[in-house]
Amino acid sequence: MDGMRISALGSDLRTLCALALAVGLGAGCAINPVTGRPEIVTMSTSEEIALGQRNAYAVQREMGIVDDPELAAYLSQLGEQLARKSPRQDVPYHFFVVDMMEPNAFALPGGYVYVSRGLLALSNSEAELAGVVGHEIGHVAARHSAQRETKQTGFGALSTMGSILGGALGGSAGAQSLSGLANSAGAEYIASYSRDQEREADAIGQEMAASSGYDPGAMSGFLERLGAFVEFTSGGPEQPNFLDSHPPTDERVETTKWRAETLSTEDAKTVSASRAAYLAKLIGLPLGLDPARGVFFGNHFVQPVEGYTIVFPPGWNMGIAANMVGAVSPDGVAGIQVERQRGSHDPANAATAFAHAHRLKLEADRTARIDGMPAYRARADTRGDAGPITLDLTWIAHPSGVYRIVSAAPRGRYNEARPIFDAVATHFHRTTAEERNAVKKRQLWIARAEPGETLANLSRRTGNVWSVEETALMNGLDAKTPLPEGQMVKIAVDLPYRP
Repeated sequence: MDGMRISALGSDLRTLCALALAVGLGAGCAINPVTGRPEIVTMSTSEEIALGQRNAYAVQREMGIVDDPELAAYLSQLGEQLARKSPRQDVPYHFFVVDMMEPNAFALPGGYVYVSRGLLALSNSEAELAGVVGHEIGHVAARHSAQRETKQTGFGALSTMGSILGGALGGSAGAQSLSGLANSAGAEYIASYSRDQEREADAIGQEMAASSGYDPGAMSGFLERLGAFVEFTSGGPEQPNFLDSHPPTDERVETTKWRAETLSTEDAKTVSASRAAYLAKLIGLPLGLDPARGVFFGNHFVQPVEGYTIVFPPGWNMGIAANMVGAVSPDGVAGIQVERQRGSHDPANAATAFAHAHRLKLEADRTARIDGMPAYRARADTRGDAGPITLDLTWIAHPSGVYRIVSAAPRGRYNEARPIFDAVATHFHRTTAEERNAVKKRQLWIARAEPGETLANLSRRTGNVWSVEETALMNGLDAKTPLPEGQMVKIAVDLPYRP
């Protein structure tokens, strides 16, 4: 029955392509390099590459790329080796480690493949990484991104999250979506594929891995560990990961195990680095949130690089995106955004420029001093999608630049929110030495087990800040079984952060 549906689909597409050719629109028809079936697409290969370039720039700007030349070169070498086996060779492939703490991977149109530092931290072998990278190459090869773009355009997850103010002005739904600002960009590139497309990418990835000399069965072990990791961390806020909208984990594990048994690497040279050599490449990998983007201590946000601290209202949803930080009220109707305003070192001039750019009429404007720094405060009324809004605006001449605090609430609730907005603005201050010293950077390190050690013993000896359970999960080990002497174990350490 399924074969009949596929044949009928192919016949229908061939008919549509013939009709398109008859009216001069044949450029929209193509043969899928993976399925071999004709398909109707709305963009050429060159357009797909151009779209990928634009989106790649957005990823770099909004999410960031991990600054580790050796790791970047290693990933590119591995990815290029796999890409040589890709069924699609009309696009260049590019590989990046994206600055995202969740275990994630995604691909953009035109051959841009991203693996998060969180996924690298969870992986335990080069073969596992090859399976993941192969999966993402599979999405590119099968033109899944191009197919999706026929239904939606643009890189919405990045372009629409550029401003907390925009979310607040957009009403409750818009503001609520900002509670997951940190590291959420790019999630739609995983969540938007169909389950059939994910199954197809798994198959392509395993086939490329096997033909490149990697163990295709390593993908199954990684999926099992990732499923356990998601379950282990499910008590916190939901975050995007490599399993989002994919077929159920158990199904993928069993399918990839079965497929691995049908694939052979006998005729290919085994290229996987040893586990020790692979783990050595991960030493120093950043874990958790990047302190350079700022750190939350409860509702206190400390920016150690730029040297400012701001205190948000307790209970508000807080997040970091690009070069800004902000918070949204629990009911989603009010928001506060803080960012540096380029172009002026004088608060009053910065206020005038902002008002002009946004066609705002400033009221109740006045000079002030906040933490001894020159400041300028004002109020303005505007309209958002949800109705009239009042903005509470503050510009502060900090040593590293003029910072703008924009607080927004529905006009009818501004008087209720005003004391909160005042408290946030007036408590903005230069980061103290004590606050700066509290900021730590968490990194991945490797420890070797001593004779008779368990994970608990090793953790105490090395200052591992992961729990025993998390350490076991990250390493694919049993928490209670004594470790073989010399066993390499991934651990997490907190070190003083110095910008």
